[in-house]
Amino acid sequence: MYTKGRSTEKNINQPNGKNIRGERMFDVVAIGNLNYDIILLVERFPEFHEKVIAKRAHFGLGGAAGNTASWLAHMGVKVGFIGAVGNDEIGEAHIHYFKKIGVDVGGIKVVNEHSGIAISLIKGEDKRIVKHLGANAYRDVNFEYLSRARHVHMSSNPKELIEKTVNFAFENGVSISLDIGEAEVPSSVEDKITYLLMNEDEFQRKYGSLEKIHDVGAKNVIITLNGGGAMVRDDKGKVFEIRGLSAEVIDSTGAGDAFDAGFIYGVLKGWKLGDATKLGTLLAYLTVQKVGARSAILPLEEIKRMAEDLKLGLPF
Repeated sequence: MYTKGRSTEKNINQPNGKNIRGERMFDVVAIGNLNYDIILLVERFPEFHEKVIAKRAHFGLGGAAGNTASWLAHMGVKVGFIGAVGNDEIGEAHIHYFKKIGVDVGGIKVVNEHSGIAISLIKGEDKRIVKHLGANAYRDVNFEYLSRARHVHMSSNPKELIEKTVNFAFENGVSISLDIGEAEVPSSVEDKITYLLMNEDEFQRKYGSLEKIHDVGAKNVIITLNGGGAMVRDDKGKVFEIRGLSAEVIDSTGAGDAFDAGFIYGVLKGWKLGDATKLGTLLAYLTVQKVGARSAILPLEEIKRMAEDLKLGLPF
């Protein structure tokens, strides 16, 4: 019987970093959802009380921050994760997968609630998604764990969690990237965000036209554009665009998360924002050509080879 929200264990394993004053830290601590994705590709969406047959299906682990963490781990980045999973088979699968690829799971709570689920119906570039937060609703900031990070990345988080995390990171001199998605950017911490990421549609709903990029309070703003590429406004107010790579879109699930991973990798390596953005567009390009958020994940050496083949001129 489920007792909602009660943790079954405090830590799944012992975190292998030290605090912010220690010698060893995580390169990145990611905070966000861990879901089980059910993706159905259809010729058309069903009408009222109608059944349609999917032409293709994919089942697998997902969740925006979890997808970004997975890419980064495959690229050799030392990653920790703060989140929550259910005391069920899906929760066990998340923990097993992260341990297998080297993501530290010491910040993940296991609670007596069903793990999160995301169901997507996809017709061409049109997508309809239904989510159940489940265990994700019970995650919270572990400040001691967070203090081990060089960088914090957040995706799909509630306002209060964003505010607490951004304030902590800012006060401790830790850079933070926030992929805000459909949520509102909390005005109380907007100017403390190092890298604010969102797609073009999200930006227009929040701020209006892309010309409003100068009005955003975050230090750096990165907007992924419809059809590929990105617009960037850096901390000096300079605005520039990075062209995307042309690809036939099979499934856009996880493309933004892959972009975030490439961008964060470049930032961690001290690259110019333009080069970091180029790497993000490459990982998004790879992702949209596969079904599933993590199906396109490659190790770093293969990503380097792909970048060379495409003549992106990245400073690996």
